[in-house]
Order: sequence, then structure tokens, then C-alpha cells
Amino acid sequence: MSDGLYIGGRTGAEPVDPVTFDSEDLTTHGVIVGMTGSGKTGLAITLLEEVLLEGIPVIAIDPKGDLGNLALRFPTLSGEQFAPWVSDADVTAAGGNRGAAGAAVAERWRAGLASWNIAPERIGRSVDAAGVTVFTPGTTAGVPLNVVGSLAAPTGDEAGDTETIRQEISGYVTSLLSLAGEHADPVQSPAHTLLSTLIERSWAHQRDLDLAQLIGQVLEPPLRKLGVFDLDTFYPPADRRALAMRLNNLVASPSFAAWLEGPPLTIRELLHTADGRPRASVLSIAHLSEAQRQAVVSLVLGRLITWMRGQPGTGALRVLVYIDEVFGLVPPTAAPPSKKPILTLLKQARAYGVGTVLATQNPVDLDYKAMSNAATWLVGRLQTERDKARILEGLRSVRGDVDVDDLNRRISGLDKRQFILQSAHLDAPVELTSRWAMSYLVGPLTSEQLRMLTADDPARSSAPLPDQASAAPVAGASDRAAVQPSGTTTVDATVVMPPVAEGTPVRWLDPAAPWADQVGVSPDGAVCEAAVVARVVLRYDERAADVDHRQEWEAVWFPVTERLDPAAAITVDYDDRDLQPARPEGVGYRIPDAAIDTKTWFRRIETELRNHLRRERRITVLRNPELKLYSRVDETRDEFLARCDAAAQERADAETAKLTDRLRSKERQLSDKLARAQQRVDQLEVDESSRKRGELLAGAGQLLSVVFGGRRSTRSVVSGLGRAASGVAGRRGTTSRTTQRRQTAEEQVERAADDLEALEAQLAADLTEIDERWRQVAAEVEEVGVGLERDDIDVTDVVLVWVRRDA
Repeated sequence: MSDGLYIGGRTGAEPVDPVTFDSEDLTTHGVIVGMTGSGKTGLAITLLEEVLLEGIPVIAIDPKGDLGNLALRFPTLSGEQFAPWVSDADVTAAGGNRGAAGAAVAERWRAGLASWNIAPERIGRSVDAAGVTVFTPGTTAGVPLNVVGSLAAPTGDEAGDTETIRQEISGYVTSLLSLAGEHADPVQSPAHTLLSTLIERSWAHQRDLDLAQLIGQVLEPPLRKLGVFDLDTFYPPADRRALAMRLNNLVASPSFAAWLEGPPLTIRELLHTADGRPRASVLSIAHLSEAQRQAVVSLVLGRLITWMRGQPGTGALRVLVYIDEVFGLVPPTAAPPSKKPILTLLKQARAYGVGTVLATQNPVDLDYKAMSNAATWLVGRLQTERDKARILEGLRSVRGDVDVDDLNRRISGLDKRQFILQSAHLDAPVELTSRWAMSYLVGPLTSEQLRMLTADDPARSSAPLPDQASAAPVAGASDRAAVQPSGTTTVDATVVMPPVAEGTPVRWLDPAAPWADQVGVSPDGAVCEAAVVARVVLRYDERAADVDHRQEWEAVWFPVTERLDPAAAITVDYDDRDLQPARPEGVGYRIPDAAIDTKTWFRRIETELRNHLRRERRITVLRNPELKLYSRVDETRDEFLARCDAAAQERADAETAKLTDRLRSKERQLSDKLARAQQRVDQLEVDESSRKRGELLAGAGQLLSVVFGGRRSTRSVVSGLGRAASGVAGRRGTTSRTTQRRQTAEEQVERAADDLEALEAQLAADLTEIDERWRQVAAEVEEVGVGLERDDIDVTDVVLVWVRRDA
């Protein structure tokens, strides 16, 4: 077998004619493209197997969930190794015997590898050369990865590259805000600017951060100005608190806990195992939402770029980054968070020995700048002519002398697992068939399979960072938001809980509840004071605006008085875990000045709350009266205006179509008139030119012919000249009339042209008027309030809650 990356053999060659290329070729990056079912993922896995055999670490981003197959390497090719992973179809084919199915698949794999001259020993060398770990950010199905919890300051050479550090910080903040539901522009967003400044300031002083510390600094930033403005002018305290609460809610959410588990995101962790071997880190993100995928890719690649720029230059392949499906990550028009780091790698990583290979089944979704920076292409079957045209354009950028027609023909004839290898490092394209993978290809891995695959992975036992969720609620929040119960009328505390109306739920506030500080809880307090918590479901229903929006509203009243003012309620975000059913021991109770032992008191709370919400609560949507459009509840003004503009453009296009239909016949008439007039001019010009030549021939030499024509008297000669002159004058008169007719025809041409230009000018004016009128229509929006009816308010919970306070 030849040296290099052995990815397959020349198509049709018997015996196998290996196709290989140097790993250094991948420092100039590559693209694998092929439709679904082309064998693209299998080819990619064989490529990664070869890279790992050379001891080169791999970071593989896996949006589809099947790159974890790379870890299914069984050096002995025994049925016992295959059995846990065989499909149900294989088990059924083996009569329901999983062991027999494993043996059959093992034999099939052994035969397949042998047909490509691959012995089991090669699989063993692959396992010895590099480890494979499947990381699953946001879930513990695989090895969890703490991608957001650690903000350790860069050290060494990395710390001196200010521009790179700022890019990493920007990517981190964009991703963090995205996870919190805020899509922030790095330049325009005050939240993005503040968070980026706080991180950069800490890193500049070589201070590490974690999320809890960062959220605390949002409330009390250690700076006075941002830009030329005072901090409170640039980002008022109320807005900073709102940002801190959003981030705190994110961190405290149980669904976010998995994002903070596992080893911290470091490039050393991704590139090498605990025993120092190279590692293939498969980042499985198939389970994530689009925004979460963008965040993970941006965070990982941003950290990689910072690490990369701290390395010395090299011409060898140091690390390979592989992205199995780039759809949505580096599109040709939009600029999602992942696009900038991917393009940075493609443009700058070669000098550091970091190669990038992108795979896609939709080449039209790949940015031109990404295509033009890839020197190695592996092209399989394509679905549409449009895809093929885009690929041929990319191949032309690899080699200017490429025979596009030949490649077009060869691509059209490809079968499954057949590819065209086109590289700037090769003299000519090579048609190949991908080899049999050493890894067992079972397809996308389920959560259960991921757990089984990574159960014994040492990376699972890597010491995680301290649980950031335990730091919630926000540090310092109690100093600014605690509600002091100074207005409560109480009697001496009693060790017996006062009676509460029958049927009313009674709970005790968990001191760790995110909103506990808002009611001034004291975790070790000896006295409990009464509060009332309510949960209400609001339905905003407006048929004309196509609005049917449900909203959950939760609030607490503290302290409790006989008449609770709904307007004084403190809005909170609570769930049932915040309210504990078990009463604490060793506490007393302050008896509130309220009839909490009567159902009437609680019913009055519900009634007054409904009336208050019906009067005060409403949502606002936007309406365009002319277009009869309403904004959606979660739609911004700019988004609604864009939708109105699109609808107005459709109306304008329809009006333009009617106008052009009406003027089309008139335009044809004027064009025909102009053409006929021009044709008449052309005919008269020919006639005039012909007559002038005749005059010249008829008049030239007449005097000489008379004088030298024989013995004639002078008088007869003069008389003959008079007759000749008269003939010439007659002919010239005819020519003159022809010239006049030509001039008249030219005037008709000018008039016809003027009429046509006038029609065009009128059309342009009409089109401008239509466009301006519909632009104005699109911009004319107004606010419409959607209120609540009595039936739209559902008070689902009213709970008496005891809050521990200092005596």
C-alpha cells in the first residue's frame, strides 16, 4: 500500500489501485460534496481514520450524529465486539440471535476490509495511535462538555494577541446571549459591549472568571465609563439588572445544567487524551437547536483560533477540523455566529498547520469565500444541475486549466461511493471509489448508544468546574431588590403555624429559589412571615389581528396585609420546586393582620387580581391598515416592517404588470412606426445617391465631346452646350426632390423616436410613482392594543407561602 492517506482506489481498477494523498495537502483545506446516499459520510470517516493513523488530532463537528461511528473500531473483528451494535434487521436475519448477527456482521466486515487489502492489524494501529471521544454539549448522553462555564484567562503566547482574544470574547458573548434568547449585534448591542468589556478587562489583568462572577459584575460593573458615556447613561441600572436576570435564569434553569457539566472547553482536552495520545473529538450536536448549534461551533472554533495563533508556524498538518454538514454554518448571504471563525480558519490556519474540511450535500449553501479557499475537492453524486454548476465553478478556482466539460460528464456518471478527486496538488482529476471503513458504520447513534459508547471514557471523569448553577441567584441582588416587611402589623411570633383557610395550599419558600432575595429571605431565619403567591394564565385573543397568545404571569405579595393591592405585586418567575411542602423545624410564625383563615379573603384576592389584570394588562401589536397586516406577538417592529415591505412590493409588482400590459401595444406601434420611417430614409438615401452618380456621368465631358466631335461651327457648338446644360439642370431638379423626400422621412423618424422616448419617460414616471406610493403604504403602521376579557384570565394557583426571616 502506498504512503499517505489511503481513502480508496481508482474506479474500475482490478486489483485495487490505491488512491492516496499527503496529509500536508489538507493544510490548504478541502471540501467533500455529494447528495444524500452518495457515500459522503463513509468517505469522510475513512479520511479521518487515515489522519488519526498518522497521529494527527481531529476536531469533528457532527450535526447529523453519525461521526461517533469513528469510535467503533474493533481490532480483533470478533462477533462479540460487533454484537451490541448490530441493527435489529441484522438480528432478525440471524433468527433473533444477536450473537449470531454479530458474528455475521464481523465476517462481512473482515471480508470487506480484505477486499481493500486492509488487515485487522491496521485497525489495532489506529486504536493505539489515537483515541476517539464523543462529546455532547448540552446533554449527558455522551461525554458532556462545559462550553460556557469557564472563562479562564489566556496564558503564554495566547495572552499577547489582543485581536485574537477580542474575537474569541466576541464569539463567546454572542453565543452566551444567543443561548439566553438574545440575538445581539456585537457593535450595536449594549449588552454585548458590556459583557465583552467585562471579560476583556478581567483577562487583561490575568483574572479568571466564571458565569456567576460575570453576572455579578453586570449588576455592579467595576468601571465608570463605556466609550465616552458614563456607565449608567450607556447602560442604565434597570437594563443591566434585566440582563443579569436573563443570564441568571439561564444558568439556574435545570435544562441548562448539562451545559455546565463535563470537562471545561480547552483545546488541550479536545486534541489529546489524558495519556497524551492524539484524540479525535467528535462534537455531536444533532440534539441541539439551530441557535445552540451556532453557539457551540462559534465557541469551539473561537477557542481553537486563539490556541492556534499561539503556535509556531509549520507546513505539516498539525490539527484537522472536519464539519460533516455545513448547512446554515457558513451560508453565502447571512452571517451567523459560526461563519466568521470558519472563514478565519480557511483564510489563515494554513500557516499554523490547521486544516479544515467541509462536507455538504447542498453546495449552493456554501459561501464563495469558503469554496475559493479549498484546494482539495472530493465530488460525489449531485442532485441538481444547479449544484453541479456551483461545484464546477469551485473546481475552476482550484485549477484554472480544468476541463469543465470533461468533469461535468464524469460527475454525471458517478455511482454510489464514487468520487472525483480534484486537487491543486495533483496533475489531473482522479476518479475513485471510497474504501471499506475500518470503523463499523451503524449510522446516527441514539442517546442510549452514546451512553454505552462513552460509559468508560476517561473524559467522563475529568474534573468539572464548580457547578455554576449553585451560584444563582445573582450575587448582590438582595441588597438592591429585597422587600422589607416594615408595613406588616404583627403580634409576637408563635411556634404554632396560624390556621389557613381550608383548601388553600400552604408551602415554605426554598431559600435557594431564584427570587428568594426579592422577598428578603434569610436561609437560617428563625421566624416565618406570610406571603401570597399567584400564578395566572392570560390569553390575549383578537380574531381580527389573528392573535391567540397565551402568557403566564406569576407574582408574590409580601408583606401580607388585609387588603392586598394587585398593583403592588412583585413579578417573579417561579416553578413548583421553589415552594417546599415540608415545614422547617424550630421556627416560629408571625401572625399577619389578614384573615388568612377564611376562604373569602383568598376569593377576594382572585377577584381583585382578575379585575386589575383586565384593566392594566395588554399587549401591543402593529397594524398596517392598507395592507391589512398585523404583527405577530413576538415580532419586532423592524421584522414587521420588512414583512409589510415585502407585501407592498407584491402589490406594486401587480400594479406594474397591469400598467405594462396596457402600454405594451402602444410601444409596439411606436416601435413599428419608427422602423418603417427608418426604412423609408434608408431607401431614399440609396435613391439620392444613385441619382447623383447619374448626373455626374451624364454631365461630365459634354463640352469636350462637342468641340472634338467633328467640324462644327462655333454657334452650333454653343447651341449644343445650352441643350446639354438644360438636361443636366433637369436631372439635378429630380435629385433635389429626392433629397427633400429623404429629409421629410428623417423628420418622421425623429418624431417617431420622440414619441417612443416620451412613452418611456411616462412609464418611468409611473413606475417611480407606484414604487414610492407602495413604499409609503408599507411604512404606515400603527399600534393596536389587545386587552383581556374576564374569560381570558385563569387564576390557576393562589398559595400561602411562609418566608423565613430573621427574628
